Amino acid sequence: MLEIGHAGAAMDWFGVGYLGRWLFTEGLAVIYLVAFVAAVLQFRPLLGSDGMLPIPRFLAASSFRRSPSIFHWHYTDRFYAGVAWAGAALAAVTVAGLTARLPLPLCMLVWLAMWALYLSIVNVGQLWYGFGWESLLLETGFLAVFVGNASVAPPVAVMLLLRWLLLRLEFGAGLIKIRGDPCWRQLTCLYYHHETQPMPGPLSWYFHHLPRPLHRVEAAGNHVTQLVVPFLLFAPQPVAAGAATVMIVTQLWLVASGNFSWLNWLAIVLACSVLPDSVLGRVLPVAVPDTEPGPLWFAIAVAALTVGVLVLSWWPVRNMLGHNQLMNASFNHWHLVNTYGAFGSVTRVRTEIVLEGTRDEIVTTATEWLEYEFKGKPGAPDRRPRQYAPYHLRLDWLMWFAAISPGYGDRWFGGFVRRLLENDRDTLKLLRRNPFPDIPPRWVRAKLYEYRYTDRRTRRATGRWWDRELLSVCMRPVSLARFGRW
Repeated sequence: MLEIGHAGAAMDWFGVGYLGRWLFTEGLAVIYLVAFVAAVLQFRPLLGSDGMLPIPRFLAASSFRRSPSIFHWHYTDRFYAGVAWAGAALAAVTVAGLTARLPLPLCMLVWLAMWALYLSIVNVGQLWYGFGWESLLLETGFLAVFVGNASVAPPVAVMLLLRWLLLRLEFGAGLIKIRGDPCWRQLTCLYYHHETQPMPGPLSWYFHHLPRPLHRVEAAGNHVTQLVVPFLLFAPQPVAAGAATVMIVTQLWLVASGNFSWLNWLAIVLACSVLPDSVLGRVLPVAVPDTEPGPLWFAIAVAALTVGVLVLSWWPVRNMLGHNQLMNASFNHWHLVNTYGAFGSVTRVRTEIVLEGTRDEIVTTATEWLEYEFKGKPGAPDRRPRQYAPYHLRLDWLMWFAAISPGYGDRWFGGFVRRLLENDRDTLKLLRRNPFPDIPPRWVRAKLYEYRYTDRRTRRATGRWWDRELLSVCMRPVSLARFGRW
């Protein structure tokens, strides 16, 4: 009875509630669903047996110890698709509220299965899965195994571990900015960021054209939100709820201004877990049922998890406090208790690789070249950027990196071009428009352009969102017959 009393006092102090947990689990399940569906739809040209970075080749050079994954025991493209669809099905069942109604052991098993399936995908995903939000989803997903079902009171320790994760996510991102690009300290980074970010959204043009004093306010507000507010998550309510609300508003601002996969949405989901029933009960039409403390074995599991997270936190804390802070890193192959950060440096000029093809047998100065159009990254100057997040367009993101530094494309870009020359069906599904729908091109080349947002006058007069200037031909025309380099 004494332990229950202490738990109740802690729940009151920190404002741990049923509705915050419900929002957290529902939101996380939606993100899992998006991640698994994206894996199904994109893996064949990127990672399949005949993909740009084939999983079988990776498995032959790796081991389970270095990259834990069920694919070390068996891999075919069909099996990979089955794994991803199984994860999507479990996520859909969870979104529907069925997982929370299962007995506690089965509920935990469903969450554990989703984590294990996505871990298996990430650990063979190579460059295509080398983003901080993959580790963030896995770390969050592992903690979700221990949040309990609908009949069990939210475990205070686990709910506080979610706040610890949110603190590390925000504080790590704030530190990397202050230590990195001087423009963050000068409050001028947002003069460029909305224009040069990896994948602008439909409102990014408008954000870029906000008055510069407001950009400085944005940057200063970001520093406060990431470097000061996170520590208030462990204050008593309603202070913690206020801190979480500030973070949610900030993340929604980022959602509106760009496409960052599920990074911002996952931060919002974590922040929702902080909000108490006294706040959420006013806006959510969800009845709060009677719950009881979990059984002894569950309490032991939660205690073990808490100790494990505290021990593993040594590495990300040391990284954050050290002089050579890593921006996004996992200190174990299971992606547990990672370090996070974003935009430690901001590019001042946007460059884009534009791919073109032609059916001409011989390339001459009179050759007509037709452009390929990507789904997310800028291409045609009159095409408005689209909103894709939380869906992750992996090829588009790597194309942004390749335009910044060609080394990012060394391992896959040649294979991508070869598939364009073959009119590979799966690869073309990753693009918005293929200018050669019937017969593949004879030649493909790549140009490097500098892109700049148009000003308001040009936008009204021409309808263009971008102005662009040719910098160079970064890949001379290649054909299948001359494709020996790759």
